[in-house]
Amino acid sequence: MDELRRELGTDRVELGELIVLGAAAKLASIRAERDSDARLRVRLGNRVRSRSLPVDVDAAGLARQSGWTHQ
Repeated sequence: MDELRRELGTDRVELGELIVLGAAAKLASIRAERDSDARLRVRLGNRVRSRSLPVDVDAAGLARQSGWTHQ
């Protein structure tokens, strides 16, 4: 708050304005995170459909044969 007061050149800070600005910033942050998550889901889906995932096929086969994935 001190830095804001220095920039404003006054001790008076409009708390209502700060609340509105803070809420807008929080909303923008939530939306950006949601958009990022959606892009990652699309990217993963595309990789699964194209079968271009970096998987160790032999290790997956061994896990399936040994049954440890069903415990």
